[in-house]
Amino acid sequence: MIPADLVVSGISELATPEGNTALAGPHTGRLRIIRNAAVACHEGKIVFVGEEAECIETVQPTPDCTPVDAAGGTVLPGFVDAHTHLPFAGWRETEFDERLKGATYSDIAARGGGILSTVEAVRKMDRKSLAATVRGRLNDLLAQGTTTAEAKSGYGLDPDAEIMQLEALGDAASGHPVQLATTFLGAHTVPKEYRGRRQRYIQLILDEMLPQVAKRRLATFADAFVDAHAFSVEEARLILEAAKGYGLKVRLHADQLADDGGALLAAELEAASADHLEFASDEGLEAMARAGTCGVLLPAATFFLMMDRKPPGRRLLDAGVPVVVATDFNPGTCPCESMSAATWFACLTAGLSVDEAITATTLNAAHSLGMADQVGSIEVGKRGDMVVHDFPNRYHLVYRFGIPRITAVVADGKRVV
Repeated sequence: MIPADLVVSGISELATPEGNTALAGPHTGRLRIIRNAAVACHEGKIVFVGEEAECIETVQPTPDCTPVDAAGGTVLPGFVDAHTHLPFAGWRETEFDERLKGATYSDIAARGGGILSTVEAVRKMDRKSLAATVRGRLNDLLAQGTTTAEAKSGYGLDPDAEIMQLEALGDAASGHPVQLATTFLGAHTVPKEYRGRRQRYIQLILDEMLPQVAKRRLATFADAFVDAHAFSVEEARLILEAAKGYGLKVRLHADQLADDGGALLAAELEAASADHLEFASDEGLEAMARAGTCGVLLPAATFFLMMDRKPPGRRLLDAGVPVVVATDFNPGTCPCESMSAATWFACLTAGLSVDEAITATTLNAAHSLGMADQVGSIEVGKRGDMVVHDFPNRYHLVYRFGIPRITAVVADGKRVV
């Protein structure tokens, strides 16, 4: 008999991708479907996945076993949100109102709003207060079914504030059920005080920020925003090649507002991911497919920005790029931490099927973070992360859009919601 200290039963349908690597092309929607299912965990790991009748015969609950009754609901893997900007201060609701009245994202950025207004607020914070803010956001993510997430700095834009953000992420994640992968985004934009001497700011990233981040192991990844209001391809290449030299893996904000060559650069650098990609060229997507670089769609942000260009879901799939869907949770362009919402938009605006979206928000997202051997699917040996949704099958995840219907969240083999 298999010992178990948590058993989820009463599952109408269990749906999960399988494997330790991303799925691409026609394989993206390939899920294992088990009806009348059960899942058992022991000491944080999944030890049984199968039909409930078999579970009863082969699994022995421990005396302190936690039973979770899915009550006829559907169980999916815990969401893996591969693109967030968690350590921020303040909100930008007035900018949202400006956009409703006709202002563009570029208009707001050009007059010093956008990212720079959040930088100003973050620089007024201290590490303890920011960590408490982040921990509250991790609680919100967990309630929405996210059990693993990536989080970026990028709202400090000087050595002290960038390091503080990464420290606050580590403080907030310590002992929290949500696993965090951290990303250094000092190359988010050029701060106000360096607008007339941008090369000096780039040198500051190279000479002071990157060495500290690497030496103290504050981040796994480095990221850069390639955009007319941020960094050129040449500048981003310089920064990210230096980051790779320090042992950091690479991610990239690419081709969100124009075809700036970000997808091609991501492929050249063999980046873990290129994110946004609304304006990516066919050449760029083909290069990403050859390099094995994941394409991260952020369809809720595209929707919130009221962009005419839809997220290129089908283009990525047809090109053979491993597709990821994430929230882009941040105060300016996507103040929404719900991966359920990201899934709705991935299907309704980016052209993914429900099964493709499930893979994109779980296994493929985990792969982009280098964690697919641990999380992203419900399989024996992986971390016990799963979500019980109050609907009879997976199609209702998008069919009944507008309200998440999450009744239980299990993270690291423990019921946490």
